[in-house]
Amino acid sequence: MIRLFKVKEKQRELAENANGGAPTKKQSPGELRLHKDISELNLPKSCAITFPNGNDNLMNFEVSIRPDEGYYFGGTFLFSFQVSPIYPHEAPKVKCKTKVYHPNIDLEGNVCLNILREDWKPVLNINTVIYGLYHLFTEPNYEDPLNHEAAAVLRDNPKMFESNVRRAMSGGYVGQNFFARCI
Repeated sequence: MIRLFKVKEKQRELAENANGGAPTKKQSPGELRLHKDISELNLPKSCAITFPNGNDNLMNFEVSIRPDEGYYFGGTFLFSFQVSPIYPHEAPKVKCKTKVYHPNIDLEGNVCLNILREDWKPVLNINTVIYGLYHLFTEPNYEDPLNHEAAAVLRDNPKMFESNVRRAMSGGYVGQNFFARCI
């Protein structure tokens, strides 16, 4: 039985090559699910998705988020997504490419979002992750920080935190760290 499938697959490849078409690469289940997720995206107007490697590589893409409220209003933040071939059984790897003063994003771009770690479930999708990232900017959480200094300032002195965010987004130093302009 297994050999029958191998023979049929070989015949299909030979037929495609005979017709001058390039042999098609079989998509992994992760690629199929990701294709479905992307086709069903329902993003807020302040979010956009791009494929820097072209539409042939759906497993690596970027999302820009431009919050329309909160401390980060007016800033533009770029995230890279790397999706595993075993998606949705493994959460996508997400990194913030924009250096940002944020309690839930460290200076290297690692993101602290529960659905990207212990709360990931295969029923979740890319749309859910993007909304989660957007929510980090509208409601930063000092209780589960990656940047402990920013979290402490947010918890103890929200006005100082807002001032630090504005300074960082305008392109300047917060403490010893320089942040490029993202407004």
